[in-house]
Amino acid sequence: MSQLIHILPVLTVLIAAVALMFMSMYGDKFSTKTYIITTSLALVLGLILTFIPFGESYSIKPYPSIFNDVLIFDTFSNFFNVLLILGTLLTLLIGEHYFQDRAYFKGEFFSILMFALFGMMLLANSNELITAYISLEIASFAVYIMVGYNTEDSKRVEAIFKYLVLGSFIGAFYLLGVVLIYGASQTTNLSELSAFISSHNNSDLALVYIGLTLILFTFLFKIAAFPFQSWVLDVYRGAPMIITAYMASTFKIAIFSFFLRTIIQDIYPMIDFWDSIIYVIIIFTLVFGTWLAVTQKIVKRMLAASSIVHTGYLLLAFISLGQNIDAAYATVFYLIAYLLSALGSFGIISHIISETKVRVTYDDFKGLAKERPFLAAMMTIFLFSLAGIPSTIGFIGKFYVFTEAINAGFASLAILAIIATFVSVYYYFKLIAMMYFYPTKEECMVNDFNDKRISTYAIAFLAIITVLGGVGSAIVFFIPILSIDTLINLTQLAIQSLSLK
Repeated sequence: MSQLIHILPVLTVLIAAVALMFMSMYGDKFSTKTYIITTSLALVLGLILTFIPFGESYSIKPYPSIFNDVLIFDTFSNFFNVLLILGTLLTLLIGEHYFQDRAYFKGEFFSILMFALFGMMLLANSNELITAYISLEIASFAVYIMVGYNTEDSKRVEAIFKYLVLGSFIGAFYLLGVVLIYGASQTTNLSELSAFISSHNNSDLALVYIGLTLILFTFLFKIAAFPFQSWVLDVYRGAPMIITAYMASTFKIAIFSFFLRTIIQDIYPMIDFWDSIIYVIIIFTLVFGTWLAVTQKIVKRMLAASSIVHTGYLLLAFISLGQNIDAAYATVFYLIAYLLSALGSFGIISHIISETKVRVTYDDFKGLAKERPFLAAMMTIFLFSLAGIPSTIGFIGKFYVFTEAINAGFASLAILAIIATFVSVYYYFKLIAMMYFYPTKEECMVNDFNDKRISTYAIAFLAIITVLGGVGSAIVFFIPILSIDTLINLTQLAIQSLSLK
């Protein structure tokens, strides 16, 4: 029974995905609102189930006769499952009006969204390379479909083909890496691979090193690190706004969940081998991403380009793992900070353009503070967090990442990242200036906005958490759960569970 409790969240998401698929067969019998409510209830149920063992330190491989140890359920995977379900639920609530305002969002879209979440959760629980690949492809193909869901829009079609072709190509590198690893070790199970690495010298691990390097290419592509970032601007620009938010935040968390597990739990003795490669990649990711963000005139493309810079920050924590395991806590914390900030910023834009199609360039946001001060204030909070301004969770996340990088001996990279952060103030604050210090463009004026809807409250919730994550310990010390220390402790507990065998 205890084993069943741990797999219930994943089963709930899968059952909900299948149920929504069957519901969609009945076409117009169910409204978009019904699908949103049904999906939300399933996500809330899944979230409740993840909280049953939440805060406990455990690691189990349930039903070995059925799963053959290809899945592992521990505090680490449960922590990430909470983040993935919460990210999906917030995406759904923020996009509530966006979905209802566009007739092409049918019932099967919400089924695809749940299949994407199922793949991501399965990835977080994977303890075997082929299982991880299947999980990654389930999530990836669901995201591909959501990117190009509106086939009547040429931008959507271009985005899906570019993402699909490049994603399939990079997937071949992963499979080739798995073949080489299996050829050397006769296993694709991560626990067995860990034992093989521990019992052999580096001279016997040449194929394993090459195979893991090829798998690393897949990881770098999925998180849009240099030189695999070429798809980001066009795909993010072509995708529906709310799906762009989902890709930039929640999907990235799923990718990191598997690779963090693999590195910390299974191949930690080998991690230093890739330091020089990652070092160069971080430099180019930060520099190229910053240059792209500065040169953009469309807000959505600017946020997409800045996501490349944030990937550089995450890789900075990633490279520090070899010298200091505490960098894992910084990585996870920064993922949470970016989840909140990215979902909020992309979500506000989708919230606005759900009633007007003109909010795309910087100029289109002129005077938003006069027209809709509440939304402008929340957007400012998210931009502050993305820029790393003190009193936001983004600042705390950057502080931890830079500190761990310096402690690990990567002070020069930390200085470059700090410079990139200062430059980011320019392109983030440029949007803030447009909202507050310029008159509204006449063609952008809309007087019948209705902000009393679910998406507004979801965005407001994100804004509050973004601020509390930065100053929570100081102003709400009487509510321990909102403390930064509580979040750090939960992160540490999750990482430490990887040492349980």
